[in-house]
Amino acid sequence: MTLDLDFVRAQFPALDGPWAFMDNAGGSQVLRRVADRVSDYLLTTNVQTGASYEPSQVSMRRVAESREAFARFMNCDPGEIVMGASTTILLRFLSEAMTGRLQPGDEIILTNTDHEANIGPWLKHEARGVVIRWWRCGPETFELDLADLKGLMNERTKLVCVTHASNILGTINPIRAIADIAHAGGAELCVDGVAYAPHRALDMAALDADYYVFSVYKVFGPHHAVMFGKRDKLLELDNIYHYFFDKSRVPHKLEPGNINYECAWGSIGAVDYVEELGRAAKGGNGASDGRPAIEAGFAAIAEQERAISARLLDFLGSRNSVRLVGRASSAIEDRVSTISFTVGDESSKRVVETVDAAKVGIRFGDFYAKRIVEEHGLTATDGVVRVSMIHYNTADEVDRLIRALEPAL
Repeated sequence: MTLDLDFVRAQFPALDGPWAFMDNAGGSQVLRRVADRVSDYLLTTNVQTGASYEPSQVSMRRVAESREAFARFMNCDPGEIVMGASTTILLRFLSEAMTGRLQPGDEIILTNTDHEANIGPWLKHEARGVVIRWWRCGPETFELDLADLKGLMNERTKLVCVTHASNILGTINPIRAIADIAHAGGAELCVDGVAYAPHRALDMAALDADYYVFSVYKVFGPHHAVMFGKRDKLLELDNIYHYFFDKSRVPHKLEPGNINYECAWGSIGAVDYVEELGRAAKGGNGASDGRPAIEAGFAAIAEQERAISARLLDFLGSRNSVRLVGRASSAIEDRVSTISFTVGDESSKRVVETVDAAKVGIRFGDFYAKRIVEEHGLTATDGVVRVSMIHYNTADEVDRLIRALEPAL
């Protein structure tokens, strides 16, 4: 299945400009249809939900439609969708809501490959006597070993937290296998899906994670985020909203201050877009709306990203000065199109600033996955150079990046 790149790029007005955007792990460009929906909400139904008058009822239906859209997107029930401003804030809400269930002596397993969003909120429980255990990646391979996870599990383990794909390494972790290990030990699994969600279809039924969070602004939409939680797990969580919300008020007890309605309505445009890609990739046949179209759309996205990743990885692999930080494979099952590297002892900052002149947007640093950078001695080079591509990037843009990189390597 292939993408019509002319159609794809026409959906993103920012791509008409002079810049090639390859910092998409920080935030993708936004679909025109998303912006149109946000504007439509603000200009026609910008009222509080829950009242009896018609505009309020329309607003309420629009928010409900957003939950339904993300239920299709994640293959779950609309009542299992929690929305918020960002993955960082949703994970903090989740951590707060688990306070009543985490007792002194209980244990949480964290990885050193995660973004701090899925580390910091859980560390706060140490002050209450909860024990943190670290699942660390290999010092040379940067890989998480499932045998190490099994060795960390015991009868006190209550929660395992892991990223689906590292926002530095690009490595795809085997979430279903991790879920099976966690559940066999009586623990729950919380997955940060931010760096995975723009690249592959999400299937909560297949992954069996208890909680899964991602940011819509990395997936062609506005600054908005979504968390899946298994219904029975959400019901058990503490209420973190007003005192008169009881524990059964899911998902609202986990959305203090209410969600951003215009972003919820606008975000539907991102789901619709992937469905449209799926229908087109199948030639209009064999992919209806909903899950089949979403899966077909992401299959086409994955193949486009594999091709451009292979192009860049082949170039980087040909340079003796380059150390790839993550897997060298471009296979769809191995990695997403986020590629990081260092250049000998050179400053990653200097490398990136060389590329700026070519109007190619890449980035250097630790990307809030600070622990893996610090623990693997990468601070000496100002972190890594990160090229984070998505499906609207082209082979020509990769070649432009390569030409800009060559003098610095």
